[in-house]
Amino acid sequence: MRVFVTGASGWIGSATVDELLAAGHEVVGLARSDASASALEAKGAVVLRGDLDDLDGLRRGAADAEGVIHLANKHDWANMAESNRAERAAVETLGEALVGTDKPLVVAGGVAGLAAGRPGTEADPSPAIGAGSPRGGTENLALSYVDRGVRAVTARFAPTTHGDGDHGFIALIVAAARRHGASAYVGDGSTGWSAVHVSDAARLVRLGLEKAPAGARLHAVAEEAIPSREIARAIGDVLGVGVTSVAPGDAVEHFGFIGGFFAMDMSATSEHTRALLDWTPTGPGLLEDIKAGAYGT
Repeated sequence: MRVFVTGASGWIGSATVDELLAAGHEVVGLARSDASASALEAKGAVVLRGDLDDLDGLRRGAADAEGVIHLANKHDWANMAESNRAERAAVETLGEALVGTDKPLVVAGGVAGLAAGRPGTEADPSPAIGAGSPRGGTENLALSYVDRGVRAVTARFAPTTHGDGDHGFIALIVAAARRHGASAYVGDGSTGWSAVHVSDAARLVRLGLEKAPAGARLHAVAEEAIPSREIARAIGDVLGVGVTSVAPGDAVEHFGFIGGFFAMDMSATSEHTRALLDWTPTGPGLLEDIKAGAYGT
């Protein structure tokens, strides 16, 4: 299959490109820089130069492909309105390009906010509706194309998709521990984060592209809920620093913007996804990765 991938040189995208190529697919990767283009070409992927604001390029990439995987996001935490706007415009452009084709469109999302007081499941609809909502409401937007002849699928990633070289949320929490000389959690540390190794996430994306039915919500979740205090303890152990609690009202000051997320419960299950796709995570767990030095620890 000829697959157009946005975010192809990113953390999850790079692993997904490797997974697709290993499975025999042809990959066309969106690249906004010379470095990204060179990295993709070195892997054997075809490069389409552009970014999320290049809607003509996105439209062309989708129209020329047999399937689309959308993983890119601006992740501009200082201007989330702009990130959400760009995300919605990109998904709308990709969806419109595939109308009436029955081609697969896999769109990235997350598990945050799916349920209160329990882990989220694939049966839980995304509460983000409309352009002003998180990620521009693109999960619901993507699934609206099912009735218009697109095999739209959403891949909800755990809040930490970890592995050697990850520079995401856990890396920011590790950086805060280095700055303060102590590894912290918020409140009593009972809130849980789900997690998945990047190799398992990439395999799920490929399987979703290949065989998930239209309208499926997939959960890239290997570990359902790791208490934040356990994450802090693992970081503290490898850094050789103490472990402490931070009051919820001080979380953002201590950690930066990530503090607001670390205080949240972002747990989810993946039972339906595993059964649907015959997907069994095999990568190391988050605490194992931390202890093995995946975050420079």
